[in-house]
Amino acid sequence: MAQPLTGLEPVITAAELAQRVQSLGAAITQDYQSVLADDESLLVIGVLNGAFIFMADLLRAMDLPIEIDFVRLSSYQDQMVSASHVVMLKNLETEIKDRHVLVVEDIADLGLTLAWLLEFLRLKEPRSLKLAVAINKLERRRVNLALDYVGFDLEEGFLVGYGLDYAHKHRNLPGIYKLRP
Repeated sequence: MAQPLTGLEPVITAAELAQRVQSLGAAITQDYQSVLADDESLLVIGVLNGAFIFMADLLRAMDLPIEIDFVRLSSYQDQMVSASHVVMLKNLETEIKDRHVLVVEDIADLGLTLAWLLEFLRLKEPRSLKLAVAINKLERRRVNLALDYVGFDLEEGFLVGYGLDYAHKHRNLPGIYKLRP
C-alpha cells in the first residue's frame, strides 16, 4: 500500500500529463516532418536529471527519426532557491552543427539555466534550436525565453514529481505536486 503524500498538494495528475504530452508529441512531429530531410533525424537533448521522465514520454509520442543526447546542469545545489550560477556537470557527446535540435527540460523557472544552455548551444551553430518544457512557471522569471512547446503554464509554487525534485527526492511521483514548506 502506498504511503500518503504529506506536505504535497496535487497540481497536475498523471492522466493530465499523459494527455498533454501526447498532444505535444503530435505538434512536434508535425513541425519537424516538413523540415527534416529523408536521411536526417531530430537531435533531442535532455537536461538531466529532471527532464528524463518527460523526455522519455515525449519521445514515445513523436513519430520522427530521433537521436538523443543529454547535458547535466546544476543551479539549485539542493536548495529551493536557485544559486543563479550554472555549472555544467555533463557536456554533449554529439556534434550539433547544422542539426535540427530540440532541447527538453522539466521546468522553465527563473530562466537563467535555460538561457545559459541555449546560448551555449547556439555557439555550436545548430540549423535550428527549439525548446520544450513540461512546466512553464511564471512567478519568478528573470529572463525572457522563447518556449516553443509548453506542457503547462503555472504561476507559483515549488513543484515536485514527474522528474522535478527537491534535494533529489520526489522525482518518481507520477503527477506534479506543490511542495508545502
